[in-house]
Amino acid sequence: MGHEFSLTSIPDLNGRYDIYGAVHKGLRKAGCDLLGRLGTADSHDAQETALLIGDLRNYLMLAASHVSHEDENIHVELAAKGVSTVKVDEQHDDHRTAFGELEELIVAWERAWPSHKPACGRKLYLAFAAYMADDLAHMHEEETMTAPLLWRNFTDNEILGIEMSIIASLPPEMSMAFMRMMIPAINPVERATLLGAMKKDAPPDIFQAVIDFAVRPSLSASDFTQLADALKLAA
Repeated sequence: MGHEFSLTSIPDLNGRYDIYGAVHKGLRKAGCDLLGRLGTADSHDAQETALLIGDLRNYLMLAASHVSHEDENIHVELAAKGVSTVKVDEQHDDHRTAFGELEELIVAWERAWPSHKPACGRKLYLAFAAYMADDLAHMHEEETMTAPLLWRNFTDNEILGIEMSIIASLPPEMSMAFMRMMIPAINPVERATLLGAMKKDAPPDIFQAVIDFAVRPSLSASDFTQLADALKLAA
């Protein structure tokens, strides 16, 4: 987008620029919500399963995109400083394998005969649960081990520059999709901080589009009112 505001970063507890915080909160919440829906899904309800499969594919697309963003930006910059990211690189390779396996299970669930759908749905549920377990551990690794490597080797402005490279590579519809995932997952102060920076620095039409198509639809009425009050948004 070419403007100095962050779509994903929020300050960590030590006041350093946290490139992982908001997007990881979004991935955790969205993934856990999907896991719950997979566990309760009625495999014989074609409308429910079609909607769930669409949401699951969208989530996996965003998760795969996030992995690539980290590889091509964060890990490349750390490697240029002589810092190894072998462990998280290997975890990313495991994720890519899992994405392919999950898509195969989704297709099997879609195409199964009615009598086989519950069993196929359970296989998908268990595989996604295993993926989420790995991804939760992976994100913990990044936030407790990789983030300090960034802080030791880069200034906050340099980390912001890395993030801006990621944002600049995103088409508008993907930026909006990440916003819809992150906004309900972060707390009210983080929302006001992130969107307050956007309100200050982004073109008004872009900011309004984010409010209308990402923020308002993803929050409860009370949460949106609280945010609108904090940002002094027009009614």
